[in-house]
Amino acid sequence: MEIGTKLVRAPEIYGDFWFNSEPIALSALRGQVVLIDFWDFTCVNCIRTFPYLLEWHRRYRDYGFVLIGVHTPEFSLGRDPEAVERAIKRFGIPYPVVTDNEYLIWSAFANRAWPAKYLIDRDGYIRYAHEGEGSYGATEHAIQALLVEAGYHGGLPYPMEPVKETDRPGAVCYRTTPEVYTGYVRGMIGNIEGFNLNSTIEYTDPKVYVDGRFYAHGRWFIDRDHLRYQGGPDAEGYIVLPYHAAEVNAVLKPEGLPSLQVSVDQDGHPLPTEAKGDDISLDPQGRSFVDVNEARMYNLVKNREFGSHTLKLTTRSNSFTIYSFTFVSCLIPEVVLTDRS
Repeated sequence: MEIGTKLVRAPEIYGDFWFNSEPIALSALRGQVVLIDFWDFTCVNCIRTFPYLLEWHRRYRDYGFVLIGVHTPEFSLGRDPEAVERAIKRFGIPYPVVTDNEYLIWSAFANRAWPAKYLIDRDGYIRYAHEGEGSYGATEHAIQALLVEAGYHGGLPYPMEPVKETDRPGAVCYRTTPEVYTGYVRGMIGNIEGFNLNSTIEYTDPKVYVDGRFYAHGRWFIDRDHLRYQGGPDAEGYIVLPYHAAEVNAVLKPEGLPSLQVSVDQDGHPLPTEAKGDDISLDPQGRSFVDVNEARMYNLVKNREFGSHTLKLTTRSNSFTIYSFTFVSCLIPEVVLTDRS
């Protein structure tokens, strides 16, 4: 969206750790166009915007354009600078990134969502803002307009084509199950046992599920923003999640271990090849599982069509920690029709 007629000067950036750069003062960037991107490495919507951000950085960095990422963590695991650094390397981010663990930058910009983008003009005023995915063409047009306003008079690239087919006109995006959290602060647990703060509870699967809730079975420790399995040596615990969407992601962590393995089933069966997410593997017996080897978002399910399903994650490891589930709904109608034929 275009900011209103009353211009607002961008606040200074005071963060915790800087990557790919020494600390940058926005006041030192007068005369240049600056894009501030608020993100979190567990945020699926943030991850889906990276191809555009990386390309804009490549296209316009020599024209007086500066892109700065602000990593404001949604979960406690995102406060670890080493985890942020690993994410920066994993996503191939070359531009400066500052961590905002205390939400100081977030609050100064009165930000409300991940991802969010703010374009700052040559005089240090916020001229354009956008929350969430999408509007990539409008954002790039705004970048170009501010570059011209800043004094660049050469030729500029034609705005980039959509990176994903689901970003093109004609894609159908359905209303999904909202993000499902597991910790006691925002958790949506469906078990009658409920939550006890910072304690371990023995849960029993009720076998009756409501969309938008998760259900635990076995002994689980409940923390502010996550659940961690706490079963015995040979005990097995699981999480059941009824949902409606096309894709499912989960924020997972192997607490205290280099890695662990979690079985993933859908509707009572292992995931078939055509429905397995990017982080799912299949063993020779057809079992579908995810190797949880670091704290991050894992893509578990990629159904060809939007629909209602029940997901089950099973573990024997007391290090298995789960923070949230997120969902993706956009599909290409032509692809769905082709798959059905």
